[in-house]
Amino acid sequence: MTSPTRDQWPWQQPARPVNRGGFILIEGLDRAGKTTQVKRLCDKLYSLGHNIKTLRFPDRTSPIGLMINDYLQNSTDMDDHAIHLLFSANRWERAKWINDNIMAGYTIICDRYYLSGIAYSVAKNDSSLTQEWASAPDIGLPCPDAIVFLDISPEEGQKRAGFGTEKYEKKEFQQQIRKIFLQLLSSIPYDTCVQIIDAGQSTSTVENQIFDAINVVLESTLFGLSKKPIGKIPPCKKQ
Repeated sequence: MTSPTRDQWPWQQPARPVNRGGFILIEGLDRAGKTTQVKRLCDKLYSLGHNIKTLRFPDRTSPIGLMINDYLQNSTDMDDHAIHLLFSANRWERAKWINDNIMAGYTIICDRYYLSGIAYSVAKNDSSLTQEWASAPDIGLPCPDAIVFLDISPEEGQKRAGFGTEKYEKKEFQQQIRKIFLQLLSSIPYDTCVQIIDAGQSTSTVENQIFDAINVVLESTLFGLSKKPIGKIPPCKKQ
């Protein structure tokens, strides 16, 4: 999937006037099926008349993203604090793009975002890479309206094609990441919808559950009377 995509789902006239687009985040461990489900969700929403754009982090097309790609492909080594800040900078590169497109009526489906940044750094068990420190650079980024976490055991992920090709794809590390993700999801602000879905189910079952989880949120955000503004990521609650 190109990041961000612009032409796969051309602009269409909405059936109803919209307040703004929605911001949906799909998170999960490596090989949980995020990219597949993002594509399926976009196709479904577009068929229902929504205008869609996607974004995938890290965005490896920018200068910062290219540095991150070299790190993930094990081509370069980097201090853990430095790479964490690069991941955050990569998200900030797209902050205006996210805001502008949401206000233009596009719903953005995002494959990974700030939660991955926190979880993957904290999982390194470095005493100076605390959750509070790791979350600080992302404070103020656009906040998702809904977060879907595709939950899969590291053992199941390990069986899927391509596992182990990048730096973080190790079973023990994925176990730690999953634990931290679940802790983070329990402290998400109350006005963000959070849904944990078993990614070990069939692809179509997962697809339907994702749609059910985000559809009510989108209806309220796009067409609701409250005209909810785009939120900003708040400071992370201490665990």
